[in-house]
Amino acid sequence: MSSPGGSQVCKMRLSSFVRKVLLEVPSPTEQDWPQDDEKDFAFKDSEQELESLPQPYRMINKMVNLLFDQAWEVIMKRDALREAEHSRVQPTIYLPLVESKLNKMPNCMAVSQDYVFIGGAKGFSIYNLYDAKQLYIWEKLKVDVTSIWAADLGNEILVAPVDETGIARLFYFCKDGLFLIKAINEVDDTSKQTTCLKTEISHGGDFAAFLLQGAGEIWLDVYRLPKESWLKEVEHPQLAINPKKKVRQLQLNTPDSVTSDNLEMDINICFRGDIKLSLPVHIMKIKPPKPVTGTTFKSPLEVFAKIEDCYGLGSGQNHFIKDTQWEQQEAIFKALFKKYLDGQWGEERLSMATFHFLLPGRVTTMPADVKSPSGVACVLGIHWTGNHNFFLYSLNRTLKDKADPEGVWPCAAPIAVSQLSCCCSYLVLACEDGVLTLWDLAEGFPLGVVALPKGCSCQSVHFLKYYLVHQGQNVYPEGPLKSHMKCVVLCTDSSVHLVTARGTQEPTISVLVERPVKYLDEAICAVAPVPALPGMVLTFSRNGSVQLMDVAKPQIICAFAPPRTYHLAVPWTPMFVVSLHRPCFLLRGDHPDEIESDDAKDIQNSIFCFNLEAYPLLENICNLCTVPQTDMTDSMAFAQVLPLEKRCESFLQERFQKLEKKVKEQEHWTRLRRYSLLLQRETSRK
Repeated sequence: MSSPGGSQVCKMRLSSFVRKVLLEVPSPTEQDWPQDDEKDFAFKDSEQELESLPQPYRMINKMVNLLFDQAWEVIMKRDALREAEHSRVQPTIYLPLVESKLNKMPNCMAVSQDYVFIGGAKGFSIYNLYDAKQLYIWEKLKVDVTSIWAADLGNEILVAPVDETGIARLFYFCKDGLFLIKAINEVDDTSKQTTCLKTEISHGGDFAAFLLQGAGEIWLDVYRLPKESWLKEVEHPQLAINPKKKVRQLQLNTPDSVTSDNLEMDINICFRGDIKLSLPVHIMKIKPPKPVTGTTFKSPLEVFAKIEDCYGLGSGQNHFIKDTQWEQQEAIFKALFKKYLDGQWGEERLSMATFHFLLPGRVTTMPADVKSPSGVACVLGIHWTGNHNFFLYSLNRTLKDKADPEGVWPCAAPIAVSQLSCCCSYLVLACEDGVLTLWDLAEGFPLGVVALPKGCSCQSVHFLKYYLVHQGQNVYPEGPLKSHMKCVVLCTDSSVHLVTARGTQEPTISVLVERPVKYLDEAICAVAPVPALPGMVLTFSRNGSVQLMDVAKPQIICAFAPPRTYHLAVPWTPMFVVSLHRPCFLLRGDHPDEIESDDAKDIQNSIFCFNLEAYPLLENICNLCTVPQTDMTDSMAFAQVLPLEKRCESFLQERFQKLEKKVKEQEHWTRLRRYSLLLQRETSRK
């Protein structure tokens, strides 16, 4: 005997499979019967219809199902990304050839000539660039060195480390030893201690500038460096010996693998604390420009009388606009753009400075009564944060002279980035609105103005030595080129652009790397040109990858990576340095287990050296990177980069050769005609 509930269950179960289409009377023959298809039936879960969950379990069930659906979508996306990653062509990855293990955390690096300077705990150390062997350690500080600069003086090197307290020091490094010149901003009273934010040394080492901050102010101190006096004092040390100090001999790391031949040139290195070199001469102190306020002049004649010899003309300081006019304009501006200004004002940024030492040229000339050797800086160019003007200060002055700018270059928007080329011939001013102004300082005219794509803002500018494409390969011209420049621009959205300017032609801009949309971890955070390889730059991504890019194609040539047990601890700010004269670069690698160690003594970091000449893909590029002048003259593809005299000579020679060839062809046809006429006459006689 069955219960009513049981009969209901049976009925529900019997109706689990329901045909979607209407039933028809079958035909008499079996061949005409329709075949049953699974799509013709709909499945109904009897238990779902019977047992409906009450609240709040029904809501929990929906939330759990939604969670599973979202998790499944994430899994599917990751699988798709993994498949796309496997399908992408991966570049060849090269490992470093030389590893230098350090027992202390390196904070900064600089390279000059064949030496590497690494700043770390309590000082800095000097290494050989070729074999990464330690030559000397200077550790006399109680704090760490956080930044370091090195400038090539020819046979000597000027080293400028800055420690954690912001004290900058100048060292003179040569074959005779290491000399401490001066602690630039060190004072006895710690309450009056200033902090060095930035250091810049001129090309050739004749001047140095230090950006200092203290007591709520910021300013730039400029020094003239007595290089000639240092050479004499080093050659004749008895003239500058301090008898109270003793010589500290070299602290060398001499493992068995290093032979005496390798250390023959560096064995005499020692810290010469007993010799006191001549001090730098303080020539100028530059402060940020004052904000433009209402005038105190009573007549326009007083304004013009204030401007002496056009000094400061264009800075906006000397004007005839009163305070009431400023207030009226400010009120009108705030009324028009009130909805954009509400809640947009934050803390005022500290005014920082970017400065460059400029060589004499058509734009920056020396006075007629001043005699200065060629290749010596004569003008200091500087711009401040949030300021529209690029100021030019003459270096031919003393501290008693008034520090007024000799020239002002106003821009339409605040200058965000400025960069000077290694040869000091080209200057790029990048404004906050994405407009770049390209200057040829040697010839004295702007090469042009280019604008970055909409929404792009310049983060950094990197000059490339001008290269040509010869037979599918990037090469450097043998001779110097005038008014030809290329630079790579890294934007804040991680896109990379190539800017090319040539003479009076309009500059061009092309995209090398698009803004990452799909692979955000591949966003480029740093770019570094490789001067030894034409048209090659290193790109550093947020995922820790380091790749070599050919900007002419553009495409990735290969990639570099430390050994598997190491990686970049902070990939978005990698610690690296590229040699200016050798095809190599240095990269700091961190062991993942040692990064998390609490004991600083247990941390073992490494500096890896990548010698680009030793890798198969780059061997030919390193060996064949220069094209002779004769090939440039013969090839029409290189005619655009030749000087005007060479182009005229080549053009005249080409026209003369064509004319000579044409004359020879005419003589040949004339002879043929004469011969044919003679034949016709002979045949007519016969």
